[in-house]
Parts: sequence; structure tokens; C-alpha cells
Amino acid sequence: MTAPFVLFNFNKVSNNRQTMVAYEDKFATFQDKTLYLRLAPEDQQTVRGLAFRYRLTFQEFREVVEASRDLRMWGEPPLQDWLQEQLRSGRITTATGKQPFLRLLREHMRDLRSQPRRYAPVPPEARPKHEKKSVVVAQSDKKIHGMCPVASEQYVCCNLRTIDAVENCVFGCSYCTIQTFYAQQFVFDVDFADKLRRIEVDPTRRVHFCTGQSSDSLAWGNRHGILDALCQFAAEHPNVLLEFKTKSDNVRYFLETEPPPNIVCSWSLNPDIVIQNEEHFTASLERRLQAARAVADRGIKVSFHFHPMVYFEGWEVAYADIAHTLLQHFDAGEILFISFGSMTFIKPVIRKIRERGFPTRVHQMELQPDPHGKLTYPDELKIRMFRTQYRNFAPWHGKVFFYLCMEKRAIWEPSLGYVFPNNEAFEQALLDAAFAKIERRERVDAV
Repeated sequence: MTAPFVLFNFNKVSNNRQTMVAYEDKFATFQDKTLYLRLAPEDQQTVRGLAFRYRLTFQEFREVVEASRDLRMWGEPPLQDWLQEQLRSGRITTATGKQPFLRLLREHMRDLRSQPRRYAPVPPEARPKHEKKSVVVAQSDKKIHGMCPVASEQYVCCNLRTIDAVENCVFGCSYCTIQTFYAQQFVFDVDFADKLRRIEVDPTRRVHFCTGQSSDSLAWGNRHGILDALCQFAAEHPNVLLEFKTKSDNVRYFLETEPPPNIVCSWSLNPDIVIQNEEHFTASLERRLQAARAVADRGIKVSFHFHPMVYFEGWEVAYADIAHTLLQHFDAGEILFISFGSMTFIKPVIRKIRERGFPTRVHQMELQPDPHGKLTYPDELKIRMFRTQYRNFAPWHGKVFFYLCMEKRAIWEPSLGYVFPNNEAFEQALLDAAFAKIERRERVDAV
């Protein structure tokens, strides 16, 4: 394969040696401020040739570097192959200027983002390997509870409260925000149980807590007594709905103990092809559903989150199959709620995805800013996906509480056919529906 710096002969482009030396110095500063040094050697060679031929500015250089990185991660032909094709077709020649070249590259990347991504099965040997991280038990002055970080009037929000049982996650989902928050270690707070006891809970008001914000809720099991402490917290506050959200199948604790009735175990669900490609080290879809079925058989309430729903070729059939499986194997009375949400990124997550360089297609998508400035799917696509999946659950409409997570008001009505007037009404409706089923179970148990 001919390298682009030979094709473009960038050494002959500059008018004098001084210009070349000046750009060499500039190029040296560009490398450390971008992902250039993380590119494969052949990609570095390609990008370097383009940089010197066109005297790319820093922003232009970063754009080309990120395009090169993305093409590799998406499993598309690398930048050099694309350049060769443009040369063969005559769309790029040795006389092509910088702006026409950049326009062609942007069109190519935009075309790739506009197509539904294609996933293929990933053999175990081709999947990413666990990064080594230490496990630390330490004292900390950090609070372990707070409001959901997206709780605001800009979304229709359920006013969820969070509890941080562990810092950092053992799983490696390509899209996860947790990867940007914590250092390369897992941290257990030695004072976790004491801090739980000090959380002030109004006994006259129902509230919803979830432990899946800073780590997977069940991946660690009862390590360092975290599930003992959390279940004790739920038992002492019967007006609290305590949710354990997970992508694992680690439910042994709940099968061997008698947890309080006001807990719910919930699973984030995606088709197996998405799990293989994007949700690294997590349990398969089948194992998640088996775990949910085992918990429900113990009389513990369960819930399911289709969040994030991923847009890919064949998504309609794949998500419909999951809905059909749930309808077959669960009763509406066992399920407190089902939510839908889309892929949403903060910009540091996009940077982290590119830094890690794992094969992924999660950011191969035209993304738009949401009310908080995060990047997410276009509204039209969200509505189509949410509405389709909601209709797949038609037999459970009116029997299970359905809602959208982290979505603005304009998405709700066309997706679900209704919207709550404010966040307090949403919170109240969710908790009323949940506790109605929990109290029904308690009455049955009492008989």
C-alpha cells in the first residue's frame, strides 16, 4: 500500500525550508494534545502526510485524527483505504485543495453516521479484556446520597434519589458515564452503613432511591456487607422504594435471605448482539432474564429498563423479541415499572471512548444536543424507537407503569400517548403504582 505522504509528496509542497521547519514545530505540539499517538502506526503515517500537505490547523488536525480513530473503532475501512479509493475515482487528485478534501472527509463520516449501524457476533477471544484495577476499602468524607444528576425541570423527571454503594463499575459498557468519573480503582466506603443510617428520610412521604448511579448495584453481591446495609435501610424506612439496578445475574443474596418488601431488582436490557458489542463483561440477555425470573419467583418485585435503546440494523425485531419474551415469562403483577431511554453522551465520555479505542459503534450516529448540552439521538428517531417498543408491550398497558427516562416533554406524548404535568406528578404516579403492588404482595403474604 502506498503511503499518502508519497502520493502527496508533501516535502515538495512548501515553498522554503523555513516554512517546513515552522510546521514541524507546530505538528509536534499537535501530537500531545490529540489522540494522534494512540493511532495505529499506519494511521499516524496517513494523518501526518495529510497534515503536512494541507498545513492543517490544530482543529483540522484533531478532526482528521478523530475520523481516523473512529473508522478503526467502527470496523470501517481505515482512512488510508478511503484516500486510495478517492484517488482511484478522481474525487481527490494531487491538485485537490484543503477545503475540498475536508469537505469530502466530512461527507464520508456523515454518510457513515446516517446509516443504521451493523453489528456482527463477537467471538469471546475478540472481546476487550478487563483492565486491572485495585479494590480499596477506605474512609471518605464524600456524601453517599443525592438527587439523580439529570433531575431538573428541563426533563420530565421522576425525582430519583441515588445512593453510592461503591465507586466505579466492574463492567465495561462502551457508552457508560461512570468511566469518566473515577480513578483506576474500586472504592468501598468503610463508613457506608453508618452513612446510610444518617440519611434523613421524611417518614410521611414516599421516595425512590436507586444504587446504580456510581456502580452496578448487584455485581459485587454483598461484598463488605453493602447489601446487608442497604436492605436494613429499606426495612427501617418502609416508605422508601429501594431499587437495585443491574446488568449482572448475581442475585444469590436475594435467593438466600428475606429482603424487605419495599425493594425492587431491575435489569437494563438490550439485544444480545448489542451486549456482545457494547456491554462488555456483563451477563448475557438470557442470564439477566433467568436472574430476574429467579428473583420474581421469590416474591421480590422486578423492573426492566430499555435504556439505552441502541439504533442498529434490525433493532425493531430484536427489541420486539425481548418484549415478547417478557410477556411470555412474567406476569404484569410481578413488575413495578418499565422504562425507555436513548443513548446519551457527555462530551468527556466521547473522549474516553476514543481514548480506550475498543471496537464500538455507539458513537457512529448523528448526535444532537439535549436540554443539558449532552449529545443524544435526534427526536424523530427517539420517538420512533420508544413508540415502537411501547406498542410491543400492549398487553401490559394499564397494568405496568411505563415511563421515559431523561427525556424532554416533547418526546413523551408522541411516544407513550401521555405526559405528566410536572416532575412531582410523575414521581407520585410512579410511587403510587409501585407501592400498590408491594402492598398487595404484603396482604397476600399475610393471608
